[in-house]
Amino acid sequence: MLTIRPAAVGDAAALSAIYAPYVRETTVTFEYDPPSAEEFAHRIRGISEKYPYFVCCDGDTPVGYAYAHAFRERAAYDWDVEMSIYVDRGHRHGGVGRMLYEALEAALREMGIVNCYACITSPNPASIAFHTALGYRELAVFPRTGFKFGRWLDVTWMVKQINPHRDEPQPVAAWGQN
Repeated sequence: MLTIRPAAVGDAAALSAIYAPYVRETTVTFEYDPPSAEEFAHRIRGISEKYPYFVCCDGDTPVGYAYAHAFRERAAYDWDVEMSIYVDRGHRHGGVGRMLYEALEAALREMGIVNCYACITSPNPASIAFHTALGYRELAVFPRTGFKFGRWLDVTWMVKQINPHRDEPQPVAAWGQN
Protein backbone atom coordinates (compact mmCIF):
# COMPACT_ATOMS: atom_id res chain seq x y z
CA MET A 1 0.00 0.00 0.00
CA LEU A 2 1.31 3.44 -0.93
CA THR A 3 1.46 6.11 1.76
CA ILE A 4 2.78 9.67 1.87
CA ARG A 5 4.65 11.07 4.85
CA PRO A 6 7.15 13.86 5.57
CA ALA A 7 10.73 12.99 4.76
CA ALA A 8 13.12 12.40 7.63
CA VAL A 9 16.90 12.53 7.78
CA GLY A 10 16.79 8.75 8.20
CA ASP A 11 15.43 8.50 4.64
CA ALA A 12 18.59 10.00 3.17
CA ALA A 13 20.21 6.75 2.02
CA ALA A 14 17.02 5.46 0.39
CA LEU A 15 16.30 8.77 -1.36
CA SER A 16 19.89 9.03 -2.51
CA ALA A 17 19.56 5.56 -4.03
CA ILE A 18 16.39 6.61 -5.90
CA TYR A 19 18.09 9.74 -7.22
CA ALA A 20 21.50 8.29 -8.18
CA PRO A 21 20.41 6.55 -11.42
CA TYR A 22 18.82 9.81 -12.61
CA VAL A 23 22.16 11.56 -12.09
CA ARG A 24 24.35 8.81 -13.59
CA GLU A 25 22.14 7.76 -16.52
CA THR A 26 19.82 10.60 -17.53
CA THR A 27 19.64 14.29 -18.28
CA VAL A 28 16.62 14.72 -15.98
CA THR A 29 18.94 16.40 -13.49
CA PHE A 30 21.94 18.52 -14.32
CA GLU A 31 23.98 17.17 -11.41
CA TYR A 32 27.00 15.24 -12.65
CA ASP A 33 27.76 13.23 -9.50
CA PRO A 34 25.21 11.53 -7.23
CA PRO A 35 25.16 13.14 -3.79
CA SER A 36 26.08 10.98 -0.82
CA ALA A 37 23.58 9.99 1.85
CA GLU A 38 25.19 12.59 4.11
CA GLU A 39 24.63 15.31 1.51
CA PHE A 40 21.05 14.12 1.07
CA ALA A 41 20.49 14.35 4.83
CA HIS A 42 21.81 17.92 4.72
CA ARG A 43 19.40 18.75 1.88
CA ILE A 44 16.42 17.23 3.67
CA ARG A 45 17.20 19.22 6.83
CA GLY A 46 17.70 22.48 4.95
CA ILE A 47 14.62 22.27 2.75
CA SER A 48 12.36 21.02 5.56
CA GLU A 49 13.11 24.11 7.64
CA LYS A 50 10.72 26.09 5.43
CA TYR A 51 9.16 23.86 2.77
CA PRO A 52 7.41 20.48 2.63
CA TYR A 53 9.47 17.45 1.64
CA PHE A 54 7.46 14.25 1.21
CA VAL A 55 8.28 10.58 0.72
CA CYS A 56 5.99 7.99 -0.83
CA CYS A 57 6.42 4.55 0.70
CA ASP A 58 5.31 1.14 -0.50
CA GLY A 59 4.93 -0.46 2.91
CA ASP A 60 8.03 0.78 4.72
CA THR A 61 10.14 1.24 1.57
CA PRO A 62 10.54 4.72 0.07
CA VAL A 63 9.71 4.60 -3.65
CA GLY A 64 9.62 8.30 -4.46
CA TYR A 65 9.97 11.77 -3.04
CA ALA A 66 9.00 15.34 -3.85
CA TYR A 67 9.76 18.69 -2.31
CA ALA A 68 9.42 22.39 -2.93
CA HIS A 69 12.16 24.93 -2.51
CA ALA A 70 12.66 28.64 -3.04
CA PHE A 71 12.13 29.70 -6.64
CA ARG A 72 14.41 32.71 -6.17
CA GLU A 73 15.97 34.27 -3.07
CA ARG A 74 14.58 37.84 -3.24
CA ALA A 75 11.61 38.61 -0.95
CA ALA A 76 9.35 39.44 -3.90
CA TYR A 77 9.46 35.74 -4.86
CA ASP A 78 8.31 34.46 -1.45
CA TRP A 79 4.99 33.25 -2.93
CA ASP A 80 6.72 31.12 -5.58
CA VAL A 81 8.36 27.70 -5.31
CA GLU A 82 10.18 25.31 -7.58
CA MET A 83 9.00 21.71 -7.44
CA SER A 84 11.21 18.61 -7.60
CA ILE A 85 10.13 14.98 -7.83
CA TYR A 86 11.88 11.66 -8.30
CA VAL A 87 10.26 8.23 -8.41
CA ASP A 88 12.02 4.88 -8.26
CA ARG A 89 12.13 3.57 -11.80
CA GLY A 90 10.29 0.38 -10.82
CA HIS A 91 7.38 2.42 -9.46
CA ARG A 92 6.80 4.94 -12.24
CA HIS A 93 3.33 5.11 -13.80
CA GLY A 94 1.73 3.68 -10.67
CA GLY A 95 0.34 6.88 -9.17
CA VAL A 96 3.33 7.70 -6.95
CA GLY A 97 4.06 11.00 -8.68
CA ARG A 98 0.46 12.17 -8.58
CA MET A 99 0.14 11.27 -4.88
CA LEU A 100 3.33 13.16 -4.06
CA TYR A 101 2.38 16.28 -6.01
CA GLU A 102 -1.14 16.34 -4.58
CA ALA A 103 0.24 16.19 -1.03
CA LEU A 104 2.90 18.77 -1.82
CA GLU A 105 0.48 21.21 -3.47
CA ALA A 106 -1.99 20.88 -0.57
CA ALA A 107 0.75 21.76 1.94
CA LEU A 108 1.95 24.65 -0.22
CA ARG A 109 -1.59 25.96 -0.62
CA GLU A 110 -1.98 26.06 3.18
CA MET A 111 1.32 27.93 3.49
CA GLY A 112 0.06 30.64 1.13
CA ILE A 113 2.23 29.78 -1.88
CA VAL A 114 0.72 31.10 -5.13
CA ASN A 115 2.86 29.78 -8.01
CA CYS A 116 4.50 26.38 -8.39
CA TYR A 117 7.19 26.13 -11.07
CA ALA A 118 8.62 22.99 -12.65
CA CYS A 119 11.96 23.09 -14.44
CA ILE A 120 12.17 20.20 -16.91
CA THR A 121 15.13 19.20 -19.06
CA SER A 122 13.89 18.86 -22.62
CA PRO A 123 13.13 16.77 -24.42
CA ASN A 124 11.23 14.92 -21.70
CA PRO A 125 7.72 14.23 -23.03
CA ALA A 126 6.80 12.03 -20.03
CA SER A 127 7.49 14.82 -17.52
CA ILE A 128 5.75 17.42 -19.70
CA ALA A 129 2.69 15.14 -19.95
CA PHE A 130 2.74 14.46 -16.19
CA HIS A 131 2.82 18.15 -15.32
CA THR A 132 0.22 19.04 -17.95
CA ALA A 133 -2.13 16.37 -16.56
CA LEU A 134 -1.75 18.01 -13.13
CA GLY A 135 -2.70 21.45 -14.44
CA TYR A 136 0.72 22.96 -15.18
CA ARG A 137 1.13 24.99 -18.34
CA GLU A 138 4.24 25.66 -20.37
CA LEU A 139 5.71 29.06 -19.63
CA ALA A 140 9.02 29.16 -21.50
CA VAL A 141 11.71 27.09 -23.15
CA PHE A 142 15.31 28.13 -22.53
CA PRO A 143 17.27 26.72 -25.46
CA ARG A 144 20.60 24.96 -24.97
CA THR A 145 20.78 25.90 -21.30
CA GLY A 146 22.51 22.93 -19.69
CA PHE A 147 25.35 20.69 -20.83
CA LYS A 148 25.43 17.02 -19.86
CA PHE A 149 26.65 13.83 -21.50
CA GLY A 150 28.31 15.75 -24.32
CA ARG A 151 25.31 17.73 -25.48
CA TRP A 152 23.47 20.97 -24.87
CA LEU A 153 19.93 20.59 -23.56
CA ASP A 154 16.88 22.82 -23.45
CA VAL A 155 15.00 23.56 -20.26
CA THR A 156 11.22 23.91 -20.21
CA TRP A 157 9.60 25.91 -17.42
CA MET A 158 6.01 25.12 -16.46
CA VAL A 159 3.78 26.85 -13.89
CA LYS A 160 0.64 26.16 -11.89
CA GLN A 161 -1.18 28.75 -9.82
CA ILE A 162 -2.51 27.18 -6.59
CA ASN A 163 -3.73 30.30 -4.76
CA PRO A 164 -5.07 33.64 -5.99
CA HIS A 165 -2.78 36.58 -6.70
CA ARG A 166 -3.87 39.10 -4.04
CA ASP A 167 -3.13 42.82 -4.07
CA GLU A 168 -1.81 42.52 -0.50
CA PRO A 169 -0.69 38.92 0.02
CA GLN A 170 -0.18 37.59 3.52
CA PRO A 171 3.35 36.47 4.40
CA VAL A 172 4.03 32.85 3.56
CA ALA A 173 4.08 30.59 6.61
CA ALA A 174 6.95 28.15 7.01
CA TRP A 175 5.77 24.60 6.48
CA GLY A 176 4.23 23.13 9.59
CA GLN A 177 3.68 26.57 11.13
CA ASN A 178 0.41 27.54 9.43
